[in-house]
Amino acid sequence: MSPELPPARPFVLISAAMSVDGHIDDATDERLMLSSPEDFDRVDALRAESDAILVGAGTLRADDPRLEVRDAARREARVARGLTEHPLKVALAGHGGLSSELRLWRSGGAKLVLAPDGAVPGLRASLGSAAEVVGTGAEFDPARVLDALAARGVRRLMVEGGGAVQSLFLTAGLVDEIQLAVAPFFVGEGSAPRFAPPTGAAFPQSATQRMTLLGTETLGDIVLLRYAARRSDASLVTQADVGWMRVAIDLSRQCPPSETAYSVGAVIVAADGTEIARGFSREGGDDKVHAEESALGKIDPADPRLRTATIYSTLEPCSVRASRPSPCAELIRAAGIGRVVLAWREPALFVADCQGVELLEAAGATVLETPALAEEARAVNAHLVS
Repeated sequence: MSPELPPARPFVLISAAMSVDGHIDDATDERLMLSSPEDFDRVDALRAESDAILVGAGTLRADDPRLEVRDAARREARVARGLTEHPLKVALAGHGGLSSELRLWRSGGAKLVLAPDGAVPGLRASLGSAAEVVGTGAEFDPARVLDALAARGVRRLMVEGGGAVQSLFLTAGLVDEIQLAVAPFFVGEGSAPRFAPPTGAAFPQSATQRMTLLGTETLGDIVLLRYAARRSDASLVTQADVGWMRVAIDLSRQCPPSETAYSVGAVIVAADGTEIARGFSREGGDDKVHAEESALGKIDPADPRLRTATIYSTLEPCSVRASRPSPCAELIRAAGIGRVVLAWREPALFVADCQGVELLEAAGATVLETPALAEEARAVNAHLVS
């Protein structure tokens, strides 16, 4: 009997607002308000799409946040999907205590405190039934933190701060995406907290290992920058992959024009290098069909080649869909395809935060990107995204 595999670690998203010179909110200065109303709404949408929200003890003490989903429609949508109104609220506590008077304990949703083993008895005594308290070993190990959350069903983790917590995950190389809202002013105060303060450990995202820019967006007077922090291993992308992606890009050019949907091409290729099926968005006069759906619809679901096949898509497979019962990421997972190659991630245009990559990786698929072809795939959709 095969041993049971541990659950996949959560997709980790860091969301932060900072000044042009890299400083984050300092709750001791009420004049410093980095976010705009539009950015606050973005954060609320990210919370609603997450399984858990994580902050450090310093942020709890300084800001006293509730970490709730504020929009009633978003809470209702979570409940309709079988989720709780609010994501799990997670606090990282060091050797110091946490006040039982914090607003977090009186807010909606379940709460979890992760702390070094030596701090657990004191925290349990002070917090009582307000939160579950779990030890992480002698010190904080971010990998063990993620394992503890995965064991509780967390597939998507939103890290809201502060700087020390962000550095903890960044230096461990465990961050998948960073969303930075840059406010249009300088703080200039040397002692003000920074987005990722030095920790003595190296950041994997060095000057020679650049992150991938997923997109930009204007939110009032703030600019949002989205980065993929962990790049696909370029050594796993073959010349054959590049060739098939070019076929998919050519297919995307056959899509009937649309102002409300992307033009996408998809090809499914067997392990021996032979094509199984291909498709493109709005193929056959169906203005709702997606490229991956079109290609998969031409194959017998029982075809044994699917288990070892690769699907090439010029855009990240969708994770949310109103026009069909299942999004493309779920269709790929159900088909048993274990290797997915895409050209570019879906920008926040029609969906605030597409999670196709995360859903596929959580299901055990290998997802690779071809950044060298991203601009070519984007160009087909230049009327939608600049």
